[in-house]
Amino acid sequence: MTIYFVAGEVSADNHGAALMRSLRELDPRLTFTGRGGPQMQAVAGKQFKNWLGDAAVLGLWEVLRKYGYFREQFRETLKEVLESKPDAVVLIDYPGFNLRLARALRRRSPRQKIIYYISPQIWAWNRGRIKGMARSLDLVLCIFPFESDLYNESGLHAIFVGHPMIERLQAQKIDAERDASLIGLFPGSRLREVRQIFPVMIETARLLLQDNPSLHFEVAAASEELAQEISELLAINPLSRAREEKATPQGFEVIQIAVGETATLMQRAFVGIVASGSATLEAAYFRMPFVLIYKVAWPTYLGARLVVNVEYLGMPNLLAGKEVVPEFIQHRADPGAIAGVMRPLMEDAPAREQMISEFDTIIGKLGTGGATERAARAVIEEISDGA
Repeated sequence: MTIYFVAGEVSADNHGAALMRSLRELDPRLTFTGRGGPQMQAVAGKQFKNWLGDAAVLGLWEVLRKYGYFREQFRETLKEVLESKPDAVVLIDYPGFNLRLARALRRRSPRQKIIYYISPQIWAWNRGRIKGMARSLDLVLCIFPFESDLYNESGLHAIFVGHPMIERLQAQKIDAERDASLIGLFPGSRLREVRQIFPVMIETARLLLQDNPSLHFEVAAASEELAQEISELLAINPLSRAREEKATPQGFEVIQIAVGETATLMQRAFVGIVASGSATLEAAYFRMPFVLIYKVAWPTYLGARLVVNVEYLGMPNLLAGKEVVPEFIQHRADPGAIAGVMRPLMEDAPAREQMISEFDTIIGKLGTGGATERAARAVIEEISDGA
C-alpha cells in the first residue's frame, strides 16, 4: 500500500514524519512517496523529495515572486500522483498549494482517495469554500474540536483527532523552577518575522529595564541562521546603553540567545512575549503567562485584513472565545503599550493565576495525547473503506 504526502512547511514536515511513523507501526508494509521536508524524507527514504527550502515561503509577495517555481511543482506533483495511483494522498496544511491540488486530482482522478491532515484555517478567512472542499476531499483530520463540527455541518466528512502538539510537548516537560526576573522572547521561526517583530521586543525590554534593572531576557531562536540575525539586531540596538545607565552589566548579557530551546525557556521564564503562531499554544501548554505580538509587511497585513474574518489572531483566544492573552497586532505593537501590560503579569499574582487557569481550560480542549496514532488509524480505515 502506498501513500503520497504533500507538506510544504517545517511544522507540516514535523507532523508528517510523526504520522508516517505511526502508520508504519500499524502496517510496516506501507510505502511513502511525495514531497515534504528532511524529517519526512528520513522516514520515507530517498525517493521522497525534500523541497522545503524552496516551498516554505511567507507572505503574498514572496509567493508571487516564486510563481513560476510553484506552477512547475504543481504540474510535477499532479503528474506523479496520476501516474503512480497511490492508495491515498495525504495533504498536510499548506492550503494555497494543497487545496488547489485536491481540486485538480478530483477532476482528473475522481476515485482517488484524498485526505487532509492539519486542516487549513479556512474557517478564519472563507467559510464559503468549505462546500468546495467537500467535493474535493474524502476526509479531513482536524486538530481543533470546533473544526470537525463546522465541516460535518457543511457535508465534509471530518474527524477530530486531537492536537499532535500535545504528545510532543509532553515529552519536553522538565522539572524547572521559574526565574522571577526572567522574561522569554519568542520572535517567530521565519527570518522576515524576526526582522519585523524582534526590534519591538528589544525596545519593550529596554522600557521594562528602566523600571527594574534586575530583569534579564532570553530569546528563543529556531535556528542558527535566526540566532545570527538576532545577534545583528542586538548589535545596533541601544538596549545595552540602558543597562549602563543603571550601572549594571553591559552588552549582550542583557539578552541571551538560546537555539532550539523554546520548550525549556517557556518552563523557566516568569512571563513571555510571543509571536503569533503555534508557539502561543505551546506557551499556554507550559503555563507561561504572555502577551501576543505580530507584525508583517503592510501590503501583507492589508491583504489579510480583507479576507480574515475572526475576532482574535491568537489560537488560545480563539479557543477560549475571548481575549485571554492580550494581542498587539501591526500598528498596535507599541513597546510602551506592551510593557504596560507585561508589568501586571509579573507583579500581580491573581492576574497571573487567572491567565494560567484559562490556559488549563484551553489546552484541555485539545486532547490528552495520542493524536498522531488516531490520525494514522483514521487514514488506514479510510483507505480500507475504499478498497
